[in-house]
Order: sequence, then structure tokens, then C-alpha cells
Amino acid sequence: MTPAMPMFPLGMVMLPTMVVPIHVFEPRYRQMTKDCLEGDREFGVVLIERGSEVGGGDTRTDAGTVARIINAQELPDGRWGLVAEGMRRIRVSRWLEDDPYPQAEVQDWPDTELGLDAEATMNADLPPVAAAWRRVLALQSELGAPGPPATLDVSDDPSIAVWQVASLSPMGPLDRQKLLTADSAAHRLSLLAEFLADAEEIIRARIEMG
Repeated sequence: MTPAMPMFPLGMVMLPTMVVPIHVFEPRYRQMTKDCLEGDREFGVVLIERGSEVGGGDTRTDAGTVARIINAQELPDGRWGLVAEGMRRIRVSRWLEDDPYPQAEVQDWPDTELGLDAEATMNADLPPVAAAWRRVLALQSELGAPGPPATLDVSDDPSIAVWQVASLSPMGPLDRQKLLTADSAAHRLSLLAEFLADAEEIIRARIEMG
């Protein structure tokens, strides 16, 4: 039987390589945090499709990411401030009872392996996608919107870089979920190129409108 993994359904999509601050205030997730810190410091994050992060009764996606706690601070009133990093994709095989917090049986979900031709194509496609990403970041800065600097470096490995760029790009949870569930790194890079082109067009239009 697959060991149960603590799960933290959120109104956002966590991607591998993404570093996210998480404010833990519900008693059930305070307990989950303590259990994780006593174990391997890992929990699963999935997107809430319908419902709220607070109180339960939500509808959740079955594709998510394993997050690892890299920093944890307990506050005087029992709340926690966490910093977690996305590690790898998972699929939920079966949801268990939310007792004392959401848990599920999960399986790691590695990307489909690419052939040599696809890898070569990705290596060729990454630089223009990274350039489009930097243009979007620069345009965001011109608008005064918060975001990382356009000079930020990413990995030379396209399969890692695509996660890094996606994590730091302006897009909504549904677009991020599409990237998360793409069947291969090559497909993910193609989707990311489309999303960045749309984002650049929208931001340029906003700038022109003043």
C-alpha cells in the first residue's frame, strides 16, 4: 500500500522549483506542519477547483506537487510561517479521510522521456522562450508591477528551466495547472511559449493605454 501523504489543498498551483511562503493558521494544518517537521518535511499541494482553503468541503484536483519545508517558524499564538519548495509532480491515487487533516495515497509522476531529437529541439527552443520571459518581466517592471528582475538567470537544462520560468511568470492558476499536467517537458515548453506571448501582448496593450 502506498504510504499516505499529508496534503495541503490551496487556491494556487505550486510547481517544481517554486519557492512559496505559506501562512498556516488552521488547527488541522498546524498539526500537519508538526507531523511533517518530525518526518521528511514533505507534503503534497493540489489546486482547489471549487470551494475555499478554509474549513474543508472543497473539490480538489488529482495532480499536484510535492513540497518540502525549507524554513519553518512557529509564532507565539501557534500559527506557523513556512517557506516550501516544489520538488516533483505527483498524482493522487486515492483521497483518504481528512482526519486530522487531508491525506492521500499518491504516486510520483515523472515526465515522459524524450528522444534525442526532442531534446535537441528543446535546447534550441529554450533561448527564445527565456528571452520572451525576460521581455515580460521588463514590461511588468515598466508597469510598476512587482516581480523578479529581468536579468534573473535560469538553468541551462530545459527541463528544469521551464519550471523556473513558469514559476516566475505572470499567469493564473488554470494556466499553471495546464503546465503542471503537460505530458512532457517539450509540451510544457511549447505551452509556456504561448502563455508568454499572450502575456506580452496584454502588458504592452496596458502600457499603450497608459
